[in-house]
Amino acid sequence: MSKTPRIRIPTEVRKYVFQRDKYQCQSCGKTNDETDLTIDHIIPLARGGQNDISNLQTLCFTCNLQKTDKSDHRFRRHFGF
Repeated sequence: MSKTPRIRIPTEVRKYVFQRDKYQCQSCGKTNDETDLTIDHIIPLARGGQNDISNLQTLCFTCNLQKTDKSDHRFRRHFGF
């Protein structure tokens, strides 16, 4: 498995992902009024994930730090890994 190179996520894509996820952490449910939100790769780049919009989700800073380069088990049925 080869690692996908990290690219800067364009502002328009970041806005789209935040709007799609209703400005809410997809792990703990906190909103942008409660915490700082980040964009996360569902399947980490280090594990072969892509820089595709379907592989991006909104996470709060805390959940993103806890996830590190692990895959999110809640999305296995969608991605088949």
